[in-house]
Amino acid sequence: MKVIVIGGGPAGMMAAISSAENGNKVILIEKMQSLGRKLLITGKGRCNITSSLDMDEFIKNTPGNGMFLYSCYKNYTNKDIINFLHEQGLEVKEERGNRIFPETDKSQDVLKCFTSRLKQLNVEIILNTKVEEILTKNGIATGVKTNKGNFNADKIILATGGKSYPLTGSTGDGYKIVQKLGHTVTDIKPSLVPLEAFDKEICRKLQGLSLKNVEINVKDIDKNKLIYNDFGEMLFTHFGISGPIILSSSSHLVRYKNIEQLLKNKKILVSIDLKPALSEEKLEKRILRDFDETKNKKFKNSLDKLLPQKLISVVIEKSKIDVNKKINEITKEERKNLVHLLKNFEVIIKDFRPIEEAIITSGGINIKEINPKTMESKIIKGLFFAGEIIDVDSYTGGFNLQIAYSTGFTAGKNE
Repeated sequence: MKVIVIGGGPAGMMAAISSAENGNKVILIEKMQSLGRKLLITGKGRCNITSSLDMDEFIKNTPGNGMFLYSCYKNYTNKDIINFLHEQGLEVKEERGNRIFPETDKSQDVLKCFTSRLKQLNVEIILNTKVEEILTKNGIATGVKTNKGNFNADKIILATGGKSYPLTGSTGDGYKIVQKLGHTVTDIKPSLVPLEAFDKEICRKLQGLSLKNVEINVKDIDKNKLIYNDFGEMLFTHFGISGPIILSSSSHLVRYKNIEQLLKNKKILVSIDLKPALSEEKLEKRILRDFDETKNKKFKNSLDKLLPQKLISVVIEKSKIDVNKKINEITKEERKNLVHLLKNFEVIIKDFRPIEEAIITSGGINIKEINPKTMESKIIKGLFFAGEIIDVDSYTGGFNLQIAYSTGFTAGKNE
């Protein structure tokens, strides 16, 4: 068979490899001047390849239509990608949170494994070429129209990505192409994206502060409902909050009912527990101990052991305790309010950051229009899909890259 793969990201490269291993003649078309540009920036340039969790856990970590991926995840697992890299001479290591990285800490080395395998399989790679249309006849895919002419094919795999990180080539081209063919594209929204705060002033004061081992509770104030809870690392920025647990929370928020209205009405709250290892009672005892050591000092000089320097002035401001008040003059009520503040440091959320800053796109080709066992379109015979263009997305931790490999492998394998 002559197979055309559109898009040279991890899903497209894996689809091309899988298809070529089946003995097909494969052409991989990429509109940028090199392959795998988005792969290179994953994991802050280190490439969080996958997760070591059991594959059933991958579905639980995929809030965007995880069950749809059941067959794909069985077809190509985290062990399979690790074996593939091993065969290409790259070893991996496991880090905190079940994350798998290359031993070299270089995403470039992961990309080299893909490109060298493509070369071994004689996959023809055409760069700097934009696919404008998928050609069909009687509901069957027959080829592609590009800015450099037409190409015929017996099978086409579309893996053009989403809309996040457009500089890597993910500009949403694929959505327009499939809509012309009668496919439905669900709402495109940012996922795994930082959050903007209403009170940017406080966040600016804390800009650059990274907090480890904190707990967040994301709440709908209107319904007094917990939307999401997580523990780990976060970061304050000039516009609001970011970091792993904040990015994961955005995956839930983006799907929450009436989210736009709730954000507009200041009804979405992120409550940060700065001391999750201590109950309020234990935290109060700890503060009393610190206060006892500094009883003749002013309040502003008493929190050095308890909090990072950058956080002290903001906590003092939020506590409404006079900065110059002596420690031995602080009332029991003021102390209890301080404890409550440290266990519930609140940030009201105004909006998601733009989709261009999102790690992943939520939304895409409607999964009801794709055969989950083969990744073939139910509308156009001979057209298959892989990766982020499909309406599936996961949390951070290597899950989204696994979606790319698993859907790419499945799309490439099936005739």
